[in-house]
Amino acid sequence: MFGLFGKKKVEHGRRFDFSTVGVDMHSHVLPGIDDGAQTLEESVELVQVMQDLGFKKIIATPHIMIDYYRNTPETIDSALQLLKNELQKQQIDIELTAAAEHLLDEGFETLVDEGKVMTMGDNYLLFEMSFIDVHPNLIPIIQSLREKGYKPILAHPERYLYLSIENCENIKSWGCNLQLNTISLTGYYGSKTKELAEALVDQNLVDFISSDMHHLRHAAALEKSLKTTYLEKLLFDYPLKNQLLL
Repeated sequence: MFGLFGKKKVEHGRRFDFSTVGVDMHSHVLPGIDDGAQTLEESVELVQVMQDLGFKKIIATPHIMIDYYRNTPETIDSALQLLKNELQKQQIDIELTAAAEHLLDEGFETLVDEGKVMTMGDNYLLFEMSFIDVHPNLIPIIQSLREKGYKPILAHPERYLYLSIENCENIKSWGCNLQLNTISLTGYYGSKTKELAEALVDQNLVDFISSDMHHLRHAAALEKSLKTTYLEKLLFDYPLKNQLLL
């Protein structure tokens, strides 16, 4: 498995891995509950790779979607405990917790009103949108979340090709954090996504970075991202908030 991953790059006395970030706060490593790892064995493989790349803590964030991945705190906690038990059995020592990646669909606001959303750290709430078009009530939803004491995080804004850098600036100005998928910087999702990802870094709009890990192809791209100059900037010269989640 580890033949995919070479030695960590060292340049000017600095080790290039994710140890300075500490926390991967967006991943799909829990077994069999969404489009991420499908088996316990796959989950363990992904966790081992992430640990090898320097992460000290993984926050698993399974999808919650009303029409497709109907996860609940109970289903997520069950998968979390299953994986934690297996990691302990295999003596893999890494902190593993869970929250969720909530889709802004017709069920989202009900979950918020009922207090059934899954958050991380100091009430940070990770959400995603459709890849087809911006949610018409995005800004009012952000306002409502903040009024209720949540700290919203928009997952991978660079992947919504309908967004411009100006749109992202506006979203952030309303108090929403922005989370970048680091593999976007490698061109994994295409040149337009890479371009917006780099612009977000250049404009100091990125609050969190993460892997959005689903499978070993993502793991290979994550390792590749360590060779990009933009990730070097994020690792060493950028006010990321990941460590607030340790």
